[in-house]
Amino acid sequence: MSASDTQIRQSIIDACIEMNRVGINQGTSGNISVRHGEGMLITPTSTPYETLEVQDIVFMNWAGDTEGRLDASSEWRFHLDILKARPEVNAIVHAHPNYCTTIAIMGRKIPAIHYMIAVAGGNDIRCAPYATFGTAELSVNAVKALEGRKACLLAQHGMIAVGTSLDNAMWLAVEVETLARQYHGCLQIGEPPLLSDAEIQNVLGRMASYGRRDDVDAA
Repeated sequence: MSASDTQIRQSIIDACIEMNRVGINQGTSGNISVRHGEGMLITPTSTPYETLEVQDIVFMNWAGDTEGRLDASSEWRFHLDILKARPEVNAIVHAHPNYCTTIAIMGRKIPAIHYMIAVAGGNDIRCAPYATFGTAELSVNAVKALEGRKACLLAQHGMIAVGTSLDNAMWLAVEVETLARQYHGCLQIGEPPLLSDAEIQNVLGRMASYGRRDDVDAA
């Protein structure tokens, strides 16, 4: 295993631990993947993050064949399909944040309640229809919900955030959960006023000139 390979694997473990530390995930319900060579590196299934070693991170090629001492995450299919469908995406964070999951249980998308919705790529964050975890149907639903977007909710399940790097995908996952929390708070009062499509397009244009060093499209 090269030093670069080891570093990427360790970054995945560190991000998993960080997901739980910042409260966007619980237990081992989340999973993370990073594009790597002719496939991806992905977290193993049902393994506490604190016990993970770099050798536990699973390599999977584009055909779905794996290398490693543990089985890949049960959600490997949508990780693989998203990376294959979106060549600009290099990392995927899937988690079960409380507010995102609450909104997803209700089958709602997150609309344009705040200009930061644009960091996910458009005027809303869609909610993919429910399908059993780990299935091809769920993968198809997720890929479709992510068309033209960098994040989506999964009905009765959780959320997905993608990025040009793992740092960016993690940052976006936190931003999406913040938007979900704000939307949930608004719904306690009533249906919130929304920004217009024209204003979101204006925001998207302004965001092109600043952002994270690894993704100029991010705020």
